[in-house]
Amino acid sequence: MMWFTNLDIPKRHERLTLTEQYSPDRYPKYDNYDAINVDKVSDIPMDYDGLMGVPITFLQRYNPEQFEVIGELKHGCDNEYDISVPSINGKQTYTRIIIRRIA
Repeated sequence: MMWFTNLDIPKRHERLTLTEQYSPDRYPKYDNYDAINVDKVSDIPMDYDGLMGVPITFLQRYNPEQFEVIGELKHGCDNEYDISVPSINGKQTYTRIIIRRIA
């Protein structure tokens, strides 16, 4: 079980250590949205400044000083933050949180 909060607790300031390098072969772009797909939170590239689609488990590691949450790609858009149904090479993918690295 996980409890999410916007209270200013120490965990909220823990930086995610980024070790991966961006490569277009490793991080494909979505067919219908200008962002790259990142399959695991631990694979977020340290040198990519654009939009990234990450698994929803990213929220457990979210640091608002390090990343900006833009919205989500999911099956069945139902509000203004649902951007589109995610697909890569015509194949639908899992729900993704769209983020941008700040620093």
